[in-house]
Amino acid sequence: MFRLAYLFCALALLLPAQQKKSAPAKPPAAPARPAPAEAAPTPAELGMKALEAKDYPAAIAAFERAVTDGGADYAAHFHLALAHSLAGHDAEAVPHYRKTLELKPGLYEAEINLGLLLFRIKDYAGAEPLLKAASEKKPGNATAAAAYGRSLLEQNKLAEAEPVLQKAAGLDPSQKDALLGLAQRYEDARQVDQAIALYKDFLDHPGVAERLGNLMLSTGRAGESIAFLEDAVKTSPTSANHYALAIAYLRNKDAAKAGEQFERCLSLEPRNAQLRMSYGGFLRDQRKIAPAAQQYYAAVQIDPALREGWSEFGAMLLLLEQYPQAAAAFEKVLALGDTRPAIHFFKAIALDHIKQFKPAKESYEKFLSLSEGKFPDEEFKARQRIKVIEKELSRR
Repeated sequence: MFRLAYLFCALALLLPAQQKKSAPAKPPAAPARPAPAEAAPTPAELGMKALEAKDYPAAIAAFERAVTDGGADYAAHFHLALAHSLAGHDAEAVPHYRKTLELKPGLYEAEINLGLLLFRIKDYAGAEPLLKAASEKKPGNATAAAAYGRSLLEQNKLAEAEPVLQKAAGLDPSQKDALLGLAQRYEDARQVDQAIALYKDFLDHPGVAERLGNLMLSTGRAGESIAFLEDAVKTSPTSANHYALAIAYLRNKDAAKAGEQFERCLSLEPRNAQLRMSYGGFLRDQRKIAPAAQQYYAAVQIDPALREGWSEFGAMLLLLEQYPQAAAAFEKVLALGDTRPAIHFFKAIALDHIKQFKPAKESYEKFLSLSEGKFPDEEFKARQRIKVIEKELSRR
């Protein structure tokens, strides 16, 4: 441009001299040099601006153009994946993160982003190696370690997950709750010792003392369970917690404290038939027959179809020598479809005591037809009573 302007000025000076000899004219000023035109922003630059503005559709469109240019580098694919993931397009983000790692193997940001994305869409096996690699690159990063540990946890690789999650919790205490999830997985897998060891670190969490106590109780450690269940009752005095504590006391041979807990359960749930049955069984085993009968009777009043309730009620009435009521209770059991031979035997005894010999004989015979030699002592007694009853009936 400068050369053209110079030639233009030279020609202007020559022309007046050829036309006339007058004083030379003042040459015109050279035109101003134009400012160089600014280069148009590249699609990648437009995409970055859109990302910064959180305009994810515009960012996606720009980076789509960038990756179709043919010469796109890993950064364009990475940012396209990022824009998709921020827009909630998980499936669309995955291939671009994969392409990023193809173009730039081992890129930490792509590994952890893709790993977290695959974890989010429940591809835990696919997420695991990526998150492992990311956590190894930055061993002090709690987020990477926790994500790796969770990917193992979701695949039920519990033994592998534990040290990784312990490390993440050590780096960042806010990651500790993942270990509570691991404890639950151990419990579900019946790895009780491992679950108990972890639960002990979470006694400040609601419900953990209850879980510990019940786990110990279920594995025969009633004595150890008591302290945790007592704590559970203090913080959450539910019927379930009182019941668990009652069982713990009972198995630890402290019947007095067990009885107190059963009473507290019933004060909270007086209409719970199964709870009445449990308390009735406790009283029966303590040889408190009349109170046991009361609990069984209360249970069948709540649930008249409770066959076991009627059966236990009838047995208590036999022991209390209330034979008419016992016979009626056993008749109710049979009416509810109970086919056990013992019910006919007990009904026969009750009828026999109140001298209803004909129905008593029929019940003894029914028992013998069903027992099939499984109850030899009772079968012997039944045959002897049938002989006596037949003699008694023959006299009438």
